Amino acid sequence: MNGLPQYTRSQLALRNGQDKPEIWVAYFNIIYDVTESRLWLNGKHYEHWAGQDLTEELAEAPHTHEVFEGFTAVGVLK
Repeated sequence: MNGLPQYTRSQLALRNGQDKPEIWVAYFNIIYDVTESRLWLNGKHYEHWAGQDLTEELAEAPHTHEVFEGFTAVGVLK
């Protein structure tokens, strides 16, 4: 993921579907843009909220990391 811009947790938190139009989530320090996903409408996906690192939460999810293959990586979490 070389060449991607770095973002702080505070910057990621603003991309929650409420404060800014982008909806981003981080997984293993890679930030993905999930804005176009109908499953992330308004920044919420089941019990998960956008604008944060979901690495620990997704350990219990019914899907694997491959779910992020359909989304664009937009940055790296500092």
